[in-house]
Amino acid sequence: MRLLYATLLCLFLVTCSRAEHPDQAGIKTFLESYFSTWSAKDMAGYNAHFHPSARISFVGKDGQCDGQGLTDFIHGQTLGHERSPVPMNEVPTQMTVSGDSRVAQAAVRWKLTKGKDTVTGTDYFTLVKTTTGWKISNLVFYND
Repeated sequence: MRLLYATLLCLFLVTCSRAEHPDQAGIKTFLESYFSTWSAKDMAGYNAHFHPSARISFVGKDGQCDGQGLTDFIHGQTLGHERSPVPMNEVPTQMTVSGDSRVAQAAVRWKLTKGKDTVTGTDYFTLVKTTTGWKISNLVFYND
């Protein structure tokens, strides 16, 4: 019987320690907009999700890390859409958010469809709350 109570107490404590972010719904909506504006080739809307001083890094399979500022990153994303022979659509498939009312971190699994090809990967976001809402200050991402 003591084992049962101890097990129930542990489950209760684990469940209670996984508190949802105070703005879980707002961040989820923000990140869904991030993916949908990119997929719609709305580069102005996509760019608006970033803080002006944002840094973006791509991590390769062997651990190399290539970083860019926002201007170069947006330019590269624009060229990627322009040069793609088929439309590209990227959607989040899983989202985990932590942090507080000032800074949030999100890990987002995604799926990119490009014609018959599908690529999956993960984006790690650091978000800051500004006077105009959440903005991406850092993005680190990779493909599986």
